[in-house]
Order: sequence, then C-alpha cells, then structure tokens
Amino acid sequence: MRRMPASLFLLILILVALNLRPALSSLAPLLDRITQDLGLSTLAAGLLTTLPVVCLGLFAPLAPRLARRLGVERTLSLALVTLGIALWLRASDMALLLYLGTLLCGGSIGVAGTLLPAIVKREHPERADLFTGVYTMALCLGAALAAGLSVPLANLLDSWQASLACWALLVMIALPAWRLSMPHPWPEKMTSHQQAAPRLWHLPLARQVTFFMGCQSSLAYIVFGWLPFLLQQRGLSDIESGWLMAASVMAQVLTALLAPVIGRMGRDQRPAILLLLSCTAIGLLGLMIGPLSLRWLFAVLLGFGQGGSFSMALTLLVLRTSDARLAGALSGMAQGTGYMLAALGPLAVGILLEITADLRVIASLFALILLSAAMLGFQVGRRRRICLREDGSAEVVDG
Repeated sequence: MRRMPASLFLLILILVALNLRPALSSLAPLLDRITQDLGLSTLAAGLLTTLPVVCLGLFAPLAPRLARRLGVERTLSLALVTLGIALWLRASDMALLLYLGTLLCGGSIGVAGTLLPAIVKREHPERADLFTGVYTMALCLGAALAAGLSVPLANLLDSWQASLACWALLVMIALPAWRLSMPHPWPEKMTSHQQAAPRLWHLPLARQVTFFMGCQSSLAYIVFGWLPFLLQQRGLSDIESGWLMAASVMAQVLTALLAPVIGRMGRDQRPAILLLLSCTAIGLLGLMIGPLSLRWLFAVLLGFGQGGSFSMALTLLVLRTSDARLAGALSGMAQGTGYMLAALGPLAVGILLEITADLRVIASLFALILLSAAMLGFQVGRRRRICLREDGSAEVVDG
C-alpha cells in the first residue's frame, strides 16, 4: 500500500487526536454544577469521573480484535462515530443518559487510543517516537481547550448540557478527514498463527510498561476529573479553577512534543522520566497544599511533568517493540490493564472526599502514586526491546 505523505499524515493524526481528550477534561470544570442540578452525591460524581477511565481499560483490548476483523482504519472510523454519538447523548439532564454517554465516550476513546500508536509505527517506523510526540501534543491541546472553554461556553449558552455537546463538532471535522484521506481496506485473511496476538504478560518489561502507564495515567485522570473541584475547595472560583487546569494542560503541549526528542538523546530514558515525574510532584502537591500565591507556577510545572510523562509512556510503546504488530499488542496490554488501574485513582479521590475534606490526605495519595511511578520508570527507562522469535514467541533483548 502506498504510504501517505508525512505532512498529510501528521495533519490527520492531529485532527483525530484532538478528539480523544475533550470528553474527559470538559466534565471536571462543570462537575459542581452537574452535581447540584442532578442532585448527585460526591461518590456519584466520583463514579462519573471514574467510569470513562474504566471503559478505556475495558475496551482497549478489543481494538486489536476489531482491527483484525474490520481493518485498522475502519475500526478507528467506527470509534469516532461512536464518540460523536456519545458526546450528544451525555449532553442531557437525565442522569441515565449522562452516564451512558460517558461510558460510550470512554469505550470509543479506548479503542482509538490503542490503535493510533500501532498506526504510527506502521506508517512511519523510522520516526515513530517523534510522530508519537506530535500525537501526544494534540491530545494535550484538545484537553486544554475543553478544560478552559467548558465554563465560558456554559455561561455563554446558559447550559452545561450545551457546553458538553459542543465537543461533538470536533468529531464532525475529524471523521470525514480521516475517512477520505486514509484508505479503508478490508484486512487480508490470515492463518490462525498470524491472527493470534503475541503474548507478552510473561515478560517483566511488558508488565513494567503497563504498570507505569497505569500510575501516570491515574494522576492524569485525577487531574482531568477532580483538579478544578479540589481547587474550588481551596476557595477558588469555578472559572479560575477551570483556567488553572487549562493552563496546566496547555503546558503539557511543550513537553509532550519534546519528551521523545530528549529521551532519544541519552542512552536510555530514565533521567528524562525521573525529571518529568519530579515536575509533576512539585506541581500537583503544590496545588493541593502549597501557597496559593504560586498556584499558576504550580499549574505550569504540573503540565510540564504530566505532558512529558504521558508522551514518554506512549513513546515507550514503540521504542520497546521491534515492529507494528508487537507495538499494537503492547499498546493493547498497557492501555487496557493500565487504564483499569488508572481508574482506581479518581475513584479513590471520590471515596476520600466522602470521608474527609482534608486535602493533605488527598496529597498523600498523590505522593504514593508518584513514588510508584518513579520506581517503575527506573525500570522501563532502560534501553531494551521486545522481539519475536522464529517460533512466534516474544522475548526481551538489550539495545
């Protein structure tokens, strides 16, 4: 199949990636209004922030299976269609539709997010890490736009439902661009041996990448789901807390693009990973228990750390595998199990808020997750790769 020009592929990649975070980050700034309008408890609000992350993990392993049946491109188109429908569904004052739309948002994003690293590895294997950085940058940009504009849109349209529905417009732009630009061939028939996905759970490296993805994603979805609400508990307005989250996510754009480049400069990625996690720690703990006079500095540091950490986690999916098939298998494993683990973070915050309003307790939870991420990062940062033996089994080799 003829390869798409790099510039056009990047443009389409950015358009698709812009859609994979607004469904998650647009809800948090409006969470206080939604809970008041619908009479939801703090625990029910926690479920609303946890549900999409659970679905990311549940649906991510389905992506390789759907791709083998329908083709990678057609599966991604189906995910975008489902996402558009879900965004309209959840813009409802009926709690049932709100939860159903949120569930479908998580499922469709889980499928699309699992496929994109493998598509990048297939289309441009020689620059997969740099293209992954651009993809991650677009994810961060979409999240920042949704976090910053959700409250102003709700005020302008006099409706939080209309504000949530607006993000379906991005899907209406990306879906035709993807469908018309990328060929949608049906997959060729494969033997049972070719269809079987490589088994990776027995490899310590694959498990370490998975748990590292889970830890850093847990912090990311805590920020998406709870940061504005937690800042409001410190006395900030809903508008300022939304803009602080937007500033943090916008700061992610820079390190999301640069992290793969910086990571390639050294022998391994350990120094970069530990530096990025340090920025995350200072920023997140500062916003929870630090002086509010430094809140904008803390927000930017948090963004620098989280943008680079997420970009590095996605980059590891292609750096630690030797071909697109293994990248897809590791992506499904890391994003499937990793996001299931990540869902425990927002849920734990909701449970803790039911018990206590002391943000020092919340900060202790964040510190524990950060410590776990640092220990895993020290392992996954070593220069190693997963390769296939001649008999089809996977092994880890140095270099």
